[in-house]
Amino acid sequence: MLYSVKVVEHPLTAPWSVEFAPGWGAPASVVFEHLNSWTENADPGIRYYSGTARYRTHFEAPTGGGHLELDLGEVRELGHVYLNGKDLGTLWKPPFRVALDGAIRPGENTLEIAVTNFWPNRLIGDARLPESQRHTHTNIVKWRADSPLMPSGLLGPVILRSTSTVPLH
Repeated sequence: MLYSVKVVEHPLTAPWSVEFAPGWGAPASVVFEHLNSWTENADPGIRYYSGTARYRTHFEAPTGGGHLELDLGEVRELGHVYLNGKDLGTLWKPPFRVALDGAIRPGENTLEIAVTNFWPNRLIGDARLPESQRHTHTNIVKWRADSPLMPSGLLGPVILRSTSTVPLH
């Protein structure tokens, strides 16, 4: 018998609550209606943030069975994935994908992704501040107030992908 592979994509488009580590200039938490780089945010605490932020959203599991995979799209730079509290590991290079088998449950699911970026954005932001207001103190002078920012955060698109084999008649 011959089989065909059927792939169905379910983009996760619900808002994301995002929690930032305290003490680094960003608000404790915000809601992102759409995924984009922290550097595009109007709040300078988010725009120049460096560190780990935890994204959280909820989604309904697709019906129909098959192998389920989560594709985070673009992540700048690391993403540690949790589904319903189960640790699914760290994704550190493209493609940012992880299997959900054994972690997903029927109905509502909670997805959390701890995203960590690089340090330059905080150094660039601090270079714009008086020394007494800076969050970092370093002798690194590679980045200045006019240096370009590095895209950061979960950029997506985040897609739940269902793959199954279908017999051909």
